[in-house]
Amino acid sequence: MLGGMFTKPENARVYWKEFIHQCYEIGIGSMGIVVIISLFLGAVTTVQTAYQLISPLVQKYVIAQIIRDSTFLELSPTVVCIVLAGVVGSKIASELGNMRVSEQIDALEIMGINTKIYLILPKIIASLIVIPCLIVISMFLSIWGGYLAGTLTGILSEQQFTQGLMREFNVFNLTFGLIKSFTFAFIISSISAYFGYYVKGGALEIGRASTTSVVVSCVLILCADYGLAALLL
Repeated sequence: MLGGMFTKPENARVYWKEFIHQCYEIGIGSMGIVVIISLFLGAVTTVQTAYQLISPLVQKYVIAQIIRDSTFLELSPTVVCIVLAGVVGSKIASELGNMRVSEQIDALEIMGINTKIYLILPKIIASLIVIPCLIVISMFLSIWGGYLAGTLTGILSEQQFTQGLMREFNVFNLTFGLIKSFTFAFIISSISAYFGYYVKGGALEIGRASTTSVVVSCVLILCADYGLAALLL
């Protein structure tokens, strides 16, 4: 399926419009759930970290350090992408599955259009661009949620939180999180497109293909998460 996408497009303007449409659908359509999850991830991590660090020998700014590194390395890239596998992945699979069942893909192929490059490539490229942007927004919101939870509840002061964020900051942690987001974005879009594009049957099979794409994407995200951690850390 991926090999069939790398051919010269028939009409670049049409493909560009489809690409912009997919960027809007994936980005704006997923923004709400990303904002909610990110804020509460940061807030919950702050409260639970403060609950565990009860020793007076541990400075409170360490809480902010843990939130920062956990957000960059694992919480935003992995947790948010697993959620996006359900939001974005199921949408891609069901959309392509419906086009396959209703014979729209067959009609496009009869007209001489390469359906792989027209239907699948814009979704994958849009995911590779938009999902990492969502992850960056998630990182910011997660840290902000942790800041609000920490300062409003009196767990630590604003100065302590800022000190923890700046202390021993490793740029590679942020880079590693972005590498994971690009990898997970490709997994979500390609796996979902595959199961949707090759679905056979009717409405029941579309639902099964959508569910299967989400499950397989989540499993592969976790496997890739471990593989990247073992290779790069």
